[in-house]
Amino acid sequence: MSTLAHTMMTAARSADSGLATPGELDRYPYAEAPGTGWDTAEPDLGRVGRRTAGSRGRGLHGQLVQQLGQMIVSGDLGADRPLVPEEIGQRFEVSRTVVRESLRVLEAKGLVSARPNVGTRVRPVSDWNLLDPDIIEWRAYGPQRDDQRRELSELRWTIEPLAARLAAGHGREDVQQRLTDMVGIMGHALGQGDALTFARADNEFHSLLIQVAGNRMLEHLSGIVSAALQVSGGPVTGCERPNETSLAHHARIVDALAGGDGAAAEAAMRQLLTVHPEVERVVPAPREH
Repeated sequence: MSTLAHTMMTAARSADSGLATPGELDRYPYAEAPGTGWDTAEPDLGRVGRRTAGSRGRGLHGQLVQQLGQMIVSGDLGADRPLVPEEIGQRFEVSRTVVRESLRVLEAKGLVSARPNVGTRVRPVSDWNLLDPDIIEWRAYGPQRDDQRRELSELRWTIEPLAARLAAGHGREDVQQRLTDMVGIMGHALGQGDALTFARADNEFHSLLIQVAGNRMLEHLSGIVSAALQVSGGPVTGCERPNETSLAHHARIVDALAGGDGAAAEAAMRQLLTVHPEVERVVPAPREH
């Protein structure tokens, strides 16, 4: 089996699990150097419906988007590489309509461009929508995983402490109760050793906090934080695995929000996002004036 074929089959199994597990990023077998695309793949590499479990119920076109997106982001399909719809359809055994819809999705993400008399080609990284949750995921499982982890951590340090400070001024009882519920669920999951339930409650906690900050632009970024939580794998956040310290920081955030103390909520969030001293060198906290 070719490296590319093995890569794509492993991608399906990994995506099907829903959440990254500790060390999963390092096990993900993307080739470190760009390959030659599907020209080196086995003849039966296609059959998207059978091969790719990572479609998340989006049908054949969603599965093909996953396959092609991963290949582009990993470098297997390099910049300016022509994508011939007929070749794609034959290789992955899907209809022309499926190929066309998949390429449209990839074009909306900035991964490819389609022009008359030129055809569809892979675009350079500078044109990609790097805030797209799918691209975040694909980068986190590819050769750029270290850069993606660092960039996500830096972005979260910018977004979430501010969101916590702003959320403290809203005082909505229903939101406060929901956040409290999430901490309770996380605590129960920790006691049961249920990492998946812990991660789901953690994800909802952070997404909800951003959504109630009262800033529409921050709210628009909630999907990025959600994606970051699902692909975290480096020692840069306190949310990557269940532990008592992480739970305590979440509880402190809730208490600060209940008391309307924005400064305390912000400080607790910064503590939550820091689990190793070296993080301070990556994303220094803003200086007090």
